[in-house]
Amino acid sequence: MKHIQINSESMTCQSTNLAELLNEKGYQNATVATAINGNFVPQQNRENTLLKEGDRIEILAPMQGG
Repeated sequence: MKHIQINSESMTCQSTNLAELLNEKGYQNATVATAINGNFVPQQNRENTLLKEGDRIEILAPMQGG
């Protein structure tokens, strides 16, 4: 188990990479933008982006506005 932060909330996870984390947290079918420690992670790189103890992950959903 790793201690990480998701959207500034501390939690633990079993995932080894960002794609697994999104599935673990229920975002598998959602269109979201992701970043780790302030660095944007494109969708195609999520499986290759390994998670480490203390990582700060941001998961952002697009918002419609007018």
